[in-house]
Formats: sequence, C-alpha cells, structure tokens
Amino acid sequence: MIDFRSDTVTQPTEAMRLAMSRAEVGDDVYGDDPTVNNLQDMAADMFGFDAALFVSSGTQANLLALMSHCERGDEYLCGQQAHNYKFEGGGAAVLGSIQPQPLNNQTDGSILLSDIEAAIKPDDVHFARTRLLSLENTIGGKVLRQDYLAQAQSLAFNRDLKIHLDGARVANAAVAQGIAIADITQYFDSVSICLSKGLCAPIGSILLGDERLIGKATRWRKMLGGGMRQAGIIAAAAKLALTDQVDRLVDDHHNAKALALLLAEMPEFTVDANLVQTNMVFATLADDIDPKMLAASLADKGIIISPSRQLRLVTHKDISANDIKVFVNTLKQLMG
Repeated sequence: MIDFRSDTVTQPTEAMRLAMSRAEVGDDVYGDDPTVNNLQDMAADMFGFDAALFVSSGTQANLLALMSHCERGDEYLCGQQAHNYKFEGGGAAVLGSIQPQPLNNQTDGSILLSDIEAAIKPDDVHFARTRLLSLENTIGGKVLRQDYLAQAQSLAFNRDLKIHLDGARVANAAVAQGIAIADITQYFDSVSICLSKGLCAPIGSILLGDERLIGKATRWRKMLGGGMRQAGIIAAAAKLALTDQVDRLVDDHHNAKALALLLAEMPEFTVDANLVQTNMVFATLADDIDPKMLAASLADKGIIISPSRQLRLVTHKDISANDIKVFVNTLKQLMG
C-alpha cells in the first residue's frame, strides 16, 4: 500500500526491529530500565535540557507539559490550529482543569505577538491565570521562523510566562532550515518531540524540560496510567529514530515538493507548490469530484488517502519518489 494519510503510518526500520529484539530492559516505573534511561539522557543532552521523560504518545507528552506548567484554574495560550487544543480530546481542560485560550494562526502558522500580548489576563480574581504560551513547529507543515521564536520567548519571559513547544515534527522544521533541532528547542522551557511520525519509531514521544518540570510530569504520567514497565524494547527503536532518521527527512520534503508540482499541472487540483515547506501537501479538489469516491477508487489500486475536499497528503519514509509517480499516474487514469 502507498499510504498518504500521515507520517504516523511509517513502519519501523530493520535496524529498529533488531535493536528492539536485543534491548536491555528493566522496570521503568522504578527507573530501572537502562535503555529508557539512556534514551532520556541522550535526548536531554542533544536538545539542551536538564532532563527528559519517555512517554507513550505526543498527546500524552503535551498533556504532561500543560499539567506540569499549570495548576487548576490556570490557562495556556495557543493557536486555533494547535494540535494540543484542537486534536487532543480537550485533555488539558478535562484532566487538568486548565483553560485553553486559542488565538488565530496566521497564514505562516505563527500567532501575532500583539494577539498574544492582548490575551494575557490581568491579575484579577475574575480571570483565569495566564501561565503558559504553547507554540507548534511545524504546524500544518509550515515552519516557524527562528527570529519569531526568539521574539515569542522574549515576550513570554517579560510577561512571566513559560513557553512550551509542541515539536511533534520539530525535526522536519530543523531539516527544512538546515539547522540542528537544538537551535529550535533553545527558545523553550519544555518541548515534546514525537518519535513515531516521520522518525519511524513504532511508539513513543519524549518530553524535555528542567528537573522540576520532569519530576512533576513523571508523577502525572503515573497518575494518568502512563507508567511503563520493560519499556526499553520500544526505547531502543526511539533512540535510532533520533540518531538515524532525522537527516533522511530531506527526502520526504523533496518528494512532497515533487508531488505538489505534479498535482499543480492537473486541472482537477488546486495546489500552490511554493507553500510546501516540509512533508505535507494540501490540494483542493475540483467541485465535481467526490472525495469519498476518489478515495475508494484509489484504495482499490493500493493507494490510501484521507477523503476530503481539502486533501492533506503526507510523505514519509515508506513513500518513495517512484510511489509519487505511481500515485499521480493513477490519478490521471482515474480522472481520464
């Protein structure tokens, strides 16, 4: 199958499977799993933090960060399109009693600094206490500029806020700019990084922060049922995600750009290839095409998409340059 739904569908590499089969393990709830401990130490060192915590998912990593930064009745500021606001089940509100304050995302994915400043609540019993600014990079495949991150950090510091990065695809943001991931994470008090999207690990995310925050997050993880036992089996793959899979993301970006250019030549699609910065292509279908019928026809030929008038097509390790050509040629046959 050629699966364009998400980079979450990536299969672990053979090296990951071998490392998992040979992983030295212990009980991670007791802090005894050497492979998990090594992954956490390695990640903290790579990205410039005091400590790190290996968790089961990006949703959990974000939730632990929000609950560790904020108390009941506090609020965090984020974008209307932020994953931890829109796509994570309202966990911060339901489980943390934390109020989200969503703000408009600009076309480049950023939030206007003036909007952030205006949304910070005064110290008054009528208002939730604004404690945290949460940004996402990449967001919708778009890369936040480095100078913007520096300005957001300065704003947060001057207004006594902490600043969190949902860095589910921060490796894509770094590769797209030709910089190290640490060049991005330096601006944040906490960062979540998903290892099971384009980096191909079968499961897991890492949460980064200072020792106090990671200590609180470890307690919340246990309370939320996220404590894992012999987790070194999956941590072994997660380590290879960080060491072996980052540089190859450039191939995904090239494939996404190639796909966008080919789709732009077809009258049935509206695509701006200039907007493709990483591994996501957004294409609008013509009004006379039924997205569900198109998805069903493609599935019959071994190609999977998420049906929508506004298609999101995601490239990843398991989609080759030749797969892009097969997909486009199949579309032409179906449209013809």
